[in-house]
This record gives sequence, C-alpha cells and structure tokens, in this order.
Amino acid sequence: MARLITTLGAFEREELGLILPHEHVFVDLRTPDQPGYAQADADDVVRLMAPQIEAIKAQGVTALVECSTGGVGLRVDIDLAVSQATGMPIVVPTGNYREPWIPDWVAEASEASLEAWMVGHLTEGVDDTGVVAAWIKVSAGDDGITPMETKILRAAARASARTGAVIGSHTIRGRVVMDQLDIIEAEGGSAKRFISIHTQAEPDFELHKAVAARGAWIEYDHVGRDPDDEVLALVLKALEAGLGKQLLLSHDLGWYDPAQPGGGTPRPYTHLVDWLLPALRAEGVEEAMINRLTQDNPFDAFAR
Repeated sequence: MARLITTLGAFEREELGLILPHEHVFVDLRTPDQPGYAQADADDVVRLMAPQIEAIKAQGVTALVECSTGGVGLRVDIDLAVSQATGMPIVVPTGNYREPWIPDWVAEASEASLEAWMVGHLTEGVDDTGVVAAWIKVSAGDDGITPMETKILRAAARASARTGAVIGSHTIRGRVVMDQLDIIEAEGGSAKRFISIHTQAEPDFELHKAVAARGAWIEYDHVGRDPDDEVLALVLKALEAGLGKQLLLSHDLGWYDPAQPGGGTPRPYTHLVDWLLPALRAEGVEEAMINRLTQDNPFDAFAR
C-alpha cells in the first residue's frame, strides 16, 4: 500500500486531505560557497514560519511538500522543527539543484556514489535527522541540461528505480524536460515517476501536453505569484485538454531566507484555497476534480 513519507511518519491516503505539492519553509538561494550559507537557528525559523503553517492548517491543508533541495539550503532538521511545532507533516526531498548551486563534493562525486547517497536518504534518513526523504529534487539549465546536471539526473533515475521515489525537476523549458525523460528512461527509471516543476513557465501549451503524454506529472505552481486571471485560464485550459489526472497545483511560496534580516517577510500559502478553488467551482469544475487536483494527485505523485 502506498504511503506518503513525512517528517511525522508515513501516512496512508485516507489519513490525509488537501496537500500542497510545491512550497518552501526554508531556502537559501545563495550558492553553497557563500559565507553563512543555509545557516539559521531553528527556533527563529519556527517563530517566522509557524504562523504561515497554522494559516493553512485552518484551511484544511494536511501536508506540505518542501521543495528546497541540496544547493539551495535544504535543512531537514529545520523542516522537522517546524513540523513538530505545528503538527504539520512536511514532505522532504533528497537530491541537488542545478549549476551553479552544486557543491564541490557533488561535482566531484561519481554517479554511483550520488545514487547511494540519495538511496540512503530515501530509505534510512537524511543525515542525523531521523527523517526519511520521500522524493528526489533536481534541476536543469534553462537552455539545456549540462553534463554535471546529467550526472545528477542519472543517479536520481537509478535511485528512483530502486526506491519508487518520484523525481521532481525545476526545468523551465519543455524541450529540456523531454530530454530529461529520455535520460531517466535510459537509466531504467519511469516518466510516470517524474514531475515537471514550473510547467507554467513553458509558453508552448503543446509541450505541456507532450510531457503529460509521456506519462509525467505537470505542475502549475504559480498560484498567488502570477496574475489570477492567467492562472485560472491556464488551469481551465489544462482541464479542458484532459490533463486533470496529471496536474499538480501549488504556490511555490514561503519562506525563511537566511540571507535576509530576520529571515525576511514570508509570502503565505493560502491563495489556492482562498481564491483558486472557489474560482474553479464558479467555472463549473466538479468537486470530484477539485478533490483529485488537491488530494489524490499530490498523494499519488509523492507517495511510494
């Protein structure tokens, strides 16, 4: 039976409701070689981010997916602290971001050692946190996947094939996603265990359809970021095209930023429930599809 692995343990489908599949609790977009990179006191992060978590709990959100990966400040210990303080299950990744956010040790590591590192996180836990990662987060350059990013993706594909974990990738261009799917399948992975993160950034809707036709998940994670009318129009277009069974919706918002005084000013994760879902209902989208988009799809994507 598939279960969603979180900071608070593994949950079956019936134990969860609405899931936000792409958010951030803690991010550092400085490169890993910068002084103070990813450094913060967990209590400070809890103070800033707990109110954001409590706000979505009040909306009925039952789990949140942390999308900060290696290279951009993944701190599973901090995710765990926020989760325990709020009672919100947080789904954490392993993996690493694209160039130039690749630490020296990742750049120097072999594909086999990176695969073993990811599998360890996915089966035993991340570092000494005791938290098992649920999925693998990677990325690719906007103009094409580089040899370094290809090495990471190959390792991720093998780790995914061994564990069943989904791979999600920050990839802006649909043609690059198609290249990534070729690499994954060549390594024994499955396009069905891939999430095309930021699909909305690809202006050619035919590529949205082409990625979905390969079996991958597409993710529109710009709710509350882009103009509401554009967000609604794109979601409706995807539903009309029959992509609802493979569509994920989220904000890509938050977060505590250690580069900013006091962690900066977080942006809430509330707009999807406050605005998008009522807007979809007003357009005649049935409740069964609302449930699929907000509950079934994210569970199916991230559970294993």
